[in-house]
Amino acid sequence: MKYEAVIGLEVHVQLDTESKMFTRVGTGFGKPPNTLTDAVVLGLPGALPVMNREAIEKSIKVGLLLGCKIAKVCKWDRKNYFYPDMPKNYQISQFDQPICEGGEVEIEMPGESPAVMGLHRIVQLTRIHLEEDVGKLTHYESDSLVDYNRAGSPLLEIVSEPDLFSPDEVFAYLTSLRNSLVSAGISSCDMEKGQLRCDANISIRPEGTKTLGTKVELKNLNTISGVRNGVEYEIRRQTKVLNEGGEIFQETRRWNPEQKYTTSMRSKEMAHDYRYFPDPDLMPVEIADDWVAKIRTQLPEKPFDKQRRYQAEMNLPYSSTSALCGDRLLCEFFETSAALTKVPAKVANWVVNDLLRELGQMNSKEDERSDSSLERCKVTPSMLAELVNLIEEAVISNNVAKEIFPEMFSSGKTAKELIAEKGLEMKSDGDEIEDHCAQAIASDPDAAEKFRGGKEGAINALKGAVMKATRGQANPKVVDETLRRLLAQ
Repeated sequence: MKYEAVIGLEVHVQLDTESKMFTRVGTGFGKPPNTLTDAVVLGLPGALPVMNREAIEKSIKVGLLLGCKIAKVCKWDRKNYFYPDMPKNYQISQFDQPICEGGEVEIEMPGESPAVMGLHRIVQLTRIHLEEDVGKLTHYESDSLVDYNRAGSPLLEIVSEPDLFSPDEVFAYLTSLRNSLVSAGISSCDMEKGQLRCDANISIRPEGTKTLGTKVELKNLNTISGVRNGVEYEIRRQTKVLNEGGEIFQETRRWNPEQKYTTSMRSKEMAHDYRYFPDPDLMPVEIADDWVAKIRTQLPEKPFDKQRRYQAEMNLPYSSTSALCGDRLLCEFFETSAALTKVPAKVANWVVNDLLRELGQMNSKEDERSDSSLERCKVTPSMLAELVNLIEEAVISNNVAKEIFPEMFSSGKTAKELIAEKGLEMKSDGDEIEDHCAQAIASDPDAAEKFRGGKEGAINALKGAVMKATRGQANPKVVDETLRRLLAQ
């Protein structure tokens, strides 16, 4: 029997705020273990929580960005369970009155090639609620360690409808959602740092039926590609079980990224197992219309909307827009630079090819993320614009520009400074170029005869010889005109 998968995702996003959700203790990654704690984080007797306004505002911003209905009133609930990473033995969350309901995420499926846009569709959301994060457990062979630095950090849980049907759609959904959140300044969404985590709910059903199968929750998915791989394996496992006459049990399973298989963790809890009840220490939050309206004015352009604008207004190819629009800082760099030229498409080409190549090499040496390295990049938008303008003005050739760009990147010197230092300004002197052209024709009579015989492409060999002789400094237009004149004699 053929089966189809039905998948829903619970995405947990750690908000970029200066302090934790219910206390003034700071947030951060990589601090010494258990240094970002206080009485509230540790759940000591008498400690009382106080809400973080910034976290609530960012949650509203996410809801507006994703087209959710913003609640007039949301309240806090205690989610009760025992686990060592949660010192209070309950988590402050939102049960029946979340801050956002509904919403949608636009996704793009892979196209026929990297240069071709794929099909777009909408994935529906169920809700978004705000809660506090838990600590981090590190397991060893005979014991486990807990770090409460993460505990209490504002955590947004974005719950999709069971509206995904393949591992590729899961990958597209997470990529799109992450790009939107990063672009809006909500979170860095670095999965390696735990800033974005994902649980996948997977079931299968016979093709053509509407009834959902038994749901299995998959955890320990710590990369976007890992989510896709884990979902793909679980679909295969469930299909095999049913085809062999077995039964799928509702449970939570762990993905092993090294061995690439899932193992059972525990039976899946239901909502009533957590004994939700309103938190007596926290008042409900009333969200006024003017508060929402103010936040709405701060919404950034969505990545896919930006991509469509770049294509329509700047005539950028899809390959460039797809590389640009997933990175807010890169888009800002591009737009600033493009505004200083008349050829935004050429600026985009330099950004997505040459600049990203140099950034990638710097990242590999320093083991840094591309966004942080861009902030430290010595090539500024105005420097790149100057380089492109010099090419357009025929001051230097494109080959010379390619030659000096790595040095611009490493030294911080402008194109004009390097051109002056190295004597690389394009030569348009007619007599000098004519001498080089005559020498090229004399050195390659076969190419000359082929061109005279009607083979247009034969002139390229002669152009190459002239450019080599002049170290790429001869004006290509003048070279072409001169060669054609001499060959016509």
